[in-house]
Amino acid sequence: MLLSYLITFFISMVPLVELRGAIPYGMLVCSPRLSFSEAMIISIVGNMLPVPVIFFFARKVLEWGKDKKYTKKFFTFCIEKGHKGGEKLKEKSGKGLYVALLLFVGIPIPGTGAWTGTLAASFLDMDFKKSVVAVMGGVLLAGAIIGTLSAMGVNILS
Repeated sequence: MLLSYLITFFISMVPLVELRGAIPYGMLVCSPRLSFSEAMIISIVGNMLPVPVIFFFARKVLEWGKDKKYTKKFFTFCIEKGHKGGEKLKEKSGKGLYVALLLFVGIPIPGTGAWTGTLAASFLDMDFKKSVVAVMGGVLLAGAIIGTLSAMGVNILS
């Protein structure tokens, strides 16, 4: 059981995969399967854990590595993704920037999520506390959507 918890937890921390992979894994794949509430709690905690590190340090690391021989291509890609995500949020949201951040993180499609949303908030120099609240709201929304779809899959498979 502990192994199921750990794998689900670590999957939720992986960029691009996040909750979209962790919740279905926990509820549908791992053995023994996790309950809806177990998969949700473990995945949400795992997904939110890197947020402060991303907000305060990822931008600095990316800026540092964009000029290095082996990391230039990937780090430049990440910087451009953060800038594009931030600019899209800014132009579409107007004054509702934090609501837009919540929705950006909460819509569970590839390229959105806590990692990208937090990176965009960092690039936009948004307030840390408000950004964390918005990202947390988005993670809860994405978790509810993915959890519900996974629960439907459990009912179909049972």
